[in-house]
Amino acid sequence: MADGIWKMVRPFAMAISLQPLAMAVACSSGGPTSNPTARNLLLITIDTLRADHVGAYGHSRARTRALDGLAKGGALFERAYAAAPITLPSHATLMTGRYPPGHGSRDNGLRVSPTVPTIATLLLARGFRTAAFVAAFPLDHQFGLNRGFDVYSDHLPRGANGRPSNERPASDVIDEAIAWLRQPAPGPRSAAPFFLWVHLFEPHAPYGNPSTPSAAARPVLERYDEEIATADREIGRLLGAVRPAIGDTLIIAAGDHGEAFGEHGEYAHSIFVYDTTLRVPLVMSGPGIRAGTRVAEPVTLADVAPTVMRLLGATMTGVDGVDLSPALDGMPLTSYQGRELYAESFAPAIEFGWAPLRAIRSGPWKLVAAPKPELFEIDKDPGEQMNLVAAQPSAARALAERVSRYGGPELPAAASAGAEAQQRLRALGYSSGSAIRNPQSAMARPDPKDRRELAARIAQVTSGELAGPELVAALEGIVREDPRNGQAHLRLGFARLQAGDCARAEPELHAAASTGLPSADVYLGLATCLGRRRDFSGAERALTEARRLEPDNPTVTANIGILQAARGDPAGAIQSLIAALAADPDLHEARFNLALAYAKSGRRSDAAAAARELLSRLPPGAPQRAEVERLLRAVR
Repeated sequence: MADGIWKMVRPFAMAISLQPLAMAVACSSGGPTSNPTARNLLLITIDTLRADHVGAYGHSRARTRALDGLAKGGALFERAYAAAPITLPSHATLMTGRYPPGHGSRDNGLRVSPTVPTIATLLLARGFRTAAFVAAFPLDHQFGLNRGFDVYSDHLPRGANGRPSNERPASDVIDEAIAWLRQPAPGPRSAAPFFLWVHLFEPHAPYGNPSTPSAAARPVLERYDEEIATADREIGRLLGAVRPAIGDTLIIAAGDHGEAFGEHGEYAHSIFVYDTTLRVPLVMSGPGIRAGTRVAEPVTLADVAPTVMRLLGATMTGVDGVDLSPALDGMPLTSYQGRELYAESFAPAIEFGWAPLRAIRSGPWKLVAAPKPELFEIDKDPGEQMNLVAAQPSAARALAERVSRYGGPELPAAASAGAEAQQRLRALGYSSGSAIRNPQSAMARPDPKDRRELAARIAQVTSGELAGPELVAALEGIVREDPRNGQAHLRLGFARLQAGDCARAEPELHAAASTGLPSADVYLGLATCLGRRRDFSGAERALTEARRLEPDNPTVTANIGILQAARGDPAGAIQSLIAALAADPDLHEARFNLALAYAKSGRRSDAAAAARELLSRLPPGAPQRAEVERLLRAVR
């Protein structure tokens, strides 16, 4: 820990019985009621959950008793689709009833429009108590879905190194949600109805802990199913806590997008708009919903918001979705026959500089608008294997005209995610580049289909499923094929830096800088290597550039303090390290180096106080504790 600058560089993180409850849900919603309007709303979203890995959807090896119980006691939508295979845009569609062009979030990190009504803003205005408990950084409050919530809990834990995690386990989320349910609201709101949204990040990659040999040796789909089972167990706990209000609570459970395991050459999600990553489970249970209902017509997550508001006795206007409540009583959605469903992914454009993908589903057809368009007769070809553009040109032309009415291939001017947010999204496998503003240049960019092998390798890297030599080899392959990929150069530089190979790390970091990557990480990495060889002037230049890019980043400030200490300026180091800790009190490396700077200045009591404070913040099993305790003994 005392080795100085390199220690401060931010690394990438690659990394109750349910049966009685199911019966209770079934009994409470066994058919039409005299008062079908629900009083409360419980919304459960499960990240990266494929429909075909849930028992109620036919997966024989599934361990999803809670979700299956909800489906048995309510309605299951057999063909439900996300409007984007990406966490934030998909959740925004579910909450607003609008497709991404209507709510503004076209990729993770791109904020939801602050003027678009959401389920939460409308229910809060109707006197509901509202709370949300989310499990991952893409849904952080800064991206706009916190509007309308009395409580929006997106607090993520810190690791042993003091750096914030980008996700948290389902058990932590459910613990908080149950505590909120059991805490009575103060004053006149004690009898108010509630809206509770719970988001679980399992089974997002990496599945389990693939860095351990025992886990890595097991098939990836087995680990994926285990994470689904973990999420389902926690959902069961939550439903048990809701039991006292189960009779008048509308319960929605949905995936936000699917996951690919090699279909169409894709791994993970976010790039392509095939049904592999668009089809999701969607289950509704509660007052007025007939038990055992199965809805065969295609629906979109944009339908959830208007349906929810109708079942709560209200309406939602200006939406792309439709009210599905007639189907919840077993009625066919005949009036919705012939409707179109839209989906898109701008991740290829924003993250890799490729063309965006947009899709429209209408009747038997699905068109993917791309530089090389694809047309599928989806009922006969559910795996989307046979492109019929050449065989059915008139159908392709008609759908291409229709898809452009929802949104073009360009993006309007919009604020990007901040530098720190971009870094944390990259740690989860997402990145953030330059948005496309010109439709001609957008469609002149490479078709993602022509980059599918490269995209697959990138997904393997960002999923956290690779480590050690395999990770380095994958990154080397990416930068050979795509030398302008700043993210790959940066990750390769960090992988070599962490292996102690600065001689080979520095060229990669310089290559990342040459692509214009707007991240302080590049320069923190360079400062690491320059500091190791005691080129303090070079390290200072690198940190100055890091500060220019991220002036309010406390990690940069802390690195500057460590550099000042290394150059024999303990007073300046103390000032910088105190400033870093004022911005982020849990920067443990900064606090340790502050104790060192105090000790070198002869301020032994201040050094001891800083060391004791650090020990109080470190987890009991943190490996750094022994070094801190040695320092504390030395300054007493």
